[in-house]
Amino acid sequence: MEGAAPFLAMVLARLQQLGLDMAELQADHLCYRVGSAVCYQEMQSELAGLGVLLGKSIVGGRPIATYRLHEPVRVQGQVVDVVELPAPKPGSPYPEGFEHAEFVVAGELEDLLRTHPGLDWDTGGLHKAHNPELRLRLGAASAKFHRTALAELIAAEKRDQA
Repeated sequence: MEGAAPFLAMVLARLQQLGLDMAELQADHLCYRVGSAVCYQEMQSELAGLGVLLGKSIVGGRPIATYRLHEPVRVQGQVVDVVELPAPKPGSPYPEGFEHAEFVVAGELEDLLRTHPGLDWDTGGLHKAHNPELRLRLGAASAKFHRTALAELIAAEKRDQA
């Protein structure tokens, strides 16, 4: 997927500059934002040609589609094969492109906070009921950290609905 590898490389470089140990993090997925409903439909078609739809759910009143790519993105030993595509929120336009990368943490999220107390952590998602998260803003992009891979959450939701 065009632009995915450079985006992931930039996120990884920033995290390394901030002192995070990449050996303790596993890249999970990338989020691609679009600015309109038309672009959302077009990107769904493009992603369907590049991978398999894992699921589509309504989060915050809007659809989010998740795809597993046939050809993973590989950067610095990290392999990402999942892309999340949220529909735009009405009245909240986003520039089109990759917005964030998410990583699975081997330990507890609180360990990241204790190990890196000087970083400007966004802890707003730490108390989410499903897959709590931490976020670091990296300029126009961000990195999010959680305990469970997105594909695992989608598979669990499908099992629960069956």
